[in-house]
Amino acid sequence: MDQAAGDLAKTSDDRFPVRRSGKYLRPDNSRMLLRPFLPGGDRRVREIIQRILEMSPPEVEGGLQNVTRCLSHKHAGIEAVFASRYRQLAHLMPPATEPSPLQSLLIGAYFMSEYSLQSAALFNPSIVPHPDQERAPAGGLRFVMSLRATGEGHLSSIEFREGHLSADGDLAFDPVSTSVTSPEVRYSRCRKADFVATLLEMGIDEPFVAAAFGDLGPSFDPGELESFLRHPERWPSATTGEHEQQSVRDAIRWAAHCDYVVEFPRSLGLSERVIFPTSPSEQGGVEDARFVRFREDDGSHRYYATYTAFDRNQILPQMIETEDFLKFRLRPLHGAAAQNKGMALFPRRIGGRYAMLGRQGGVNITLMFSDDVHHWEQHEVLMEPEAPWEYVQIGNCGSPLETEAGWLVLTHGVGAMRNYCIGAALLDREDPRRVIGRLRQPLLEPLDHERDGYVPNVVYSCGSLIHNGWLVVPYAVSDYATTHALAQLEPLLERLVG
Repeated sequence: MDQAAGDLAKTSDDRFPVRRSGKYLRPDNSRMLLRPFLPGGDRRVREIIQRILEMSPPEVEGGLQNVTRCLSHKHAGIEAVFASRYRQLAHLMPPATEPSPLQSLLIGAYFMSEYSLQSAALFNPSIVPHPDQERAPAGGLRFVMSLRATGEGHLSSIEFREGHLSADGDLAFDPVSTSVTSPEVRYSRCRKADFVATLLEMGIDEPFVAAAFGDLGPSFDPGELESFLRHPERWPSATTGEHEQQSVRDAIRWAAHCDYVVEFPRSLGLSERVIFPTSPSEQGGVEDARFVRFREDDGSHRYYATYTAFDRNQILPQMIETEDFLKFRLRPLHGAAAQNKGMALFPRRIGGRYAMLGRQGGVNITLMFSDDVHHWEQHEVLMEPEAPWEYVQIGNCGSPLETEAGWLVLTHGVGAMRNYCIGAALLDREDPRRVIGRLRQPLLEPLDHERDGYVPNVVYSCGSLIHNGWLVVPYAVSDYATTHALAQLEPLLERLVG
């Protein structure tokens, strides 16, 4: 880091003025997602199915009517969901048994459940310009906001809101749907290079990987691995222990199913779409998506989001790609520098290369460059804790924002009592290794009424935007709810350059 550039003496000790909106998005435990329910293994499923088949026709009809009466107003097409679920379990039916249509639907209902997506929290927002600006108000901007929704078992998913931003920076949200829909999920063909890289990053022995998968083509369908997994006696090397074999199976399935596509019908409103944990790497949740509108060299745009996948044991930095918020591709990031949480992509290439902020080691803000947006090999320390409110650690609060003065980076700092604040720094536009200035005091810190929540004493953001001279900062309060604040851009930049 340029030592002179990090000189805090250039900034005032005065707090920079911000305007809090006073408007909050709070968790709503009535927003339910239908998801499969599997109480035990195949034997228990068969026992439950047998009990349903032994019900009398009036009992079947009454049971189905009761379920649909309770749920049909919240979930459109509920019977189609039950029918689909039955088809998934039809192979567990007793031999030579053909259930009636009503029995089939009731069987499907027994193996579905509702999940309250945000019963615990709705927080850690990021905001980007909407891909469709046709309905933008005069002087305003349509936006998309992503949110981390956390429900039962601390399981997190990604929800969306849309609305418009007025000329003076005020956010207004479109009406929110009462239903939430799971998307169609398709697993992508695996790129052999990515699959092998993931296995090696998981600690699978390199000679084993080379011998086992050397004959795979450059890309393959994940299903092609099942024959290999079923016959460990054919595996190379001395992988003979049952526990060791199971660990290898888990790793291979984990690596093969990290890359997938989810797609929603165009008829669904944005607030009806939710990205729910799908792959083995996400069974503990998908967390803290940092969306950015990325400008390609030809002037076109697409959206990327870095996020953290958690499998209840380890984390994996991953990336979402979309052009329209209807179809999303989710896949891992690879390379020695693809570590820890809080990676944030710059909104364009710099010097012909992708650039990313990170937090390898968990303490400092780092900077990375790569020719491939999915592979990150090297990093360097960009900023270290300097002020007392960030002595524990610092990190980014979303992707850098480009201004004429430089790259505006919102940071988070952790101080005494694990108190999280939001700060700001300015990087050189052509050489972001050079830090032009940093706020000595936080831009935002928890107010008294923002200190209580799921995780106390926290303000945190995953991405802001600039519009009409305003810095618009959506932020979470104590990992519970979401609000936003505004700051005038030019005075802030003057303070940072000062």
